[in-house]
Amino acid sequence: LSWAPRPGLPPDTASALLASGPDGEMLWLDVTHRPGQAPWVQLIGRYLLPLCKQRWHTCAAFLPQEGLLVCGDRRGSLLLFSCSSSSGSAAESISIVNGGTDTLVEDSNNELEPSHLLHKGALPLESPLSVLFGLHGKTGVTSVTIHKGYIYSTGRDGVYRQLRQRDQQLEVLQKHRPCKGLQWIEELRFTSDGDLLVLGFHADNFVVWSSRTGENIHCIPCGGGHRSWSYCSSPLAEVFAFVKSGDVMLYHREAEPCEQQVLLASLHGREITCVRRLGAVEVPGHATFNVFVTGSEDTTACVLVLSENSRAAVPLARLSDHISSVRTLAFAMGPGDEGFEDEGLSALLFSAGGRAQIECYRLLCAGDTASESAVACQVIHVASHRLDKHWEQKKNRHKLVKMDPETRYMSLSVVPGTSTKQLPTPWKFLAAACSDGSVRIFGLLEAARKLVLVAESFHHQRCVLKVEAFLHTWAGGERRHLLCSAATDGSLVFWDITGPIMDAADTLHQVEGEMQPLALDAPLLTIMAHSCGVNSLHIRETPEGQYLVASGSDDGSIHVCLLEVALGRAEAVAGTCLQVLERVSRPCAHAAHVTGIRVLRPDLLLSASVDQRLTLWKRCPGELVPLSTTFFHVPDLAELDCWEVVEAGGELRYYCVLCGQGLEML
Repeated sequence: LSWAPRPGLPPDTASALLASGPDGEMLWLDVTHRPGQAPWVQLIGRYLLPLCKQRWHTCAAFLPQEGLLVCGDRRGSLLLFSCSSSSGSAAESISIVNGGTDTLVEDSNNELEPSHLLHKGALPLESPLSVLFGLHGKTGVTSVTIHKGYIYSTGRDGVYRQLRQRDQQLEVLQKHRPCKGLQWIEELRFTSDGDLLVLGFHADNFVVWSSRTGENIHCIPCGGGHRSWSYCSSPLAEVFAFVKSGDVMLYHREAEPCEQQVLLASLHGREITCVRRLGAVEVPGHATFNVFVTGSEDTTACVLVLSENSRAAVPLARLSDHISSVRTLAFAMGPGDEGFEDEGLSALLFSAGGRAQIECYRLLCAGDTASESAVACQVIHVASHRLDKHWEQKKNRHKLVKMDPETRYMSLSVVPGTSTKQLPTPWKFLAAACSDGSVRIFGLLEAARKLVLVAESFHHQRCVLKVEAFLHTWAGGERRHLLCSAATDGSLVFWDITGPIMDAADTLHQVEGEMQPLALDAPLLTIMAHSCGVNSLHIRETPEGQYLVASGSDDGSIHVCLLEVALGRAEAVAGTCLQVLERVSRPCAHAAHVTGIRVLRPDLLLSASVDQRLTLWKRCPGELVPLSTTFFHVPDLAELDCWEVVEAGGELRYYCVLCGQGLEML
């Protein structure tokens, strides 16, 4: 049995009672409270739960506008039923079987006759419109909540999910893992001040966890989750009632003034490993807000806004799908296949890191004057990929030795311009630098939510630290997709990946998303740029159609080379050829690892290092001349991102964001 409030009706006068019975049949009974009399009950609908061992529902909620009912069951599935047809025909059916009267008969003792249940066959048994089977695992769904048009479900798998209903189908947008060890999530509560409270059991304690502050507000010893309980909070007091050893226990605590003041809220629990600027959002009546995404060793990525006026970083969304650290981020800007309005910013975000895991999201950011941050961000989880997923599915794997080392993705780069008028393809391609010595290419089909490994090469034979994809267009309009990869030996390797990408697009179109990875062609060019690992890499096209490749190394050196793409004069077939026109190297440009570098203009470079210096360099023939040095405050610099802004007077300004043990914008 479970109760669900009826939309549009006060809960103290009418509610829906849902009852599961034999053979997976669930009844919807409307119960109306009548003062001084027995409640008035009416059978509204009959529903059929999907076949499984434990075939009963655990929770339900109505979607008011759509005339739909969302249920969770003991098998961990989420079900969507239509209830508009049920409520329309229910009164008519019951009045027929009750001989033309639509009120239930009461006897002298004021007890209800169950005559309407004996004639329930007059109502059709409805099957679900949409089923997400086993979404929360075998331990069941514990609650379903509707908030601002979105569906939120919780389960005893330690996860709560945000979903939406589109075209009478349930669609998972993203999942959240609150805090470590909180495996039994029982319920979500949305507060009036915008916080989301997660109620659940951690070991033998009842826990109330705040998603805003990221900490436990209450922890009450009660013996664990196998018990009846109820929780109520108000600005004056907190009350928790539970059954323990047959006794009803009551925990009551009056509100106390909070003596703790947060001077500066943290963005992450550990150091920030990567940062990318998504773009700027214009909000009427406010200054322009810059939207960033950061990744961290604490296994989360965070979408946040930085305002130059307030000088504060306000998190918009936290992505917690990674099981290990997030090392690198990449964007593909532009609207997707989701059918959202093109307001604000829309982008595909790729995040990757430890345990050979890549996650892909669709981010939609727009101005929202009602929210505290003035910017709203909707996150939709699109796809994920794990290299060792086959290992996770093996039985008795604890008895086996895992032969592959744990691969980490060190860097990502989206391959630009893969969809053209000549070759329209819905697939987007992503290059990854891997710690196992490989360069891998992945294909993403957003509509089908598939991320597939399409090509790879182990040419480097050592950890690959950086990749950067770029596009060359010939005078006739033909495009070549080129890739630069950099490894721990200081080498820069250039590839033409046009062939493998086109072959992969053809194969994926035929086999619908499953294929054996292709081999990348032999590299076009290798340059030994540094004496040790390359920690930063950037490529910029010059107005003449040539390419400036800038790199920084562990040894503190900076290397810049100018490349030209030409047609090869091979006997068999004309291919792509790369020619080095100019090379400039600056040893000891910094006193520590150079972890960030950007070519701002063909004659201007910006480099940043662990020595906490940000240096501007002028590129002259045969040398790099330092123009200015600025000290920044972020220790252990991990990455740098830059963008340019044309001010109102036409003046061009360069901005940069730095991350490491903190975040700084200059």
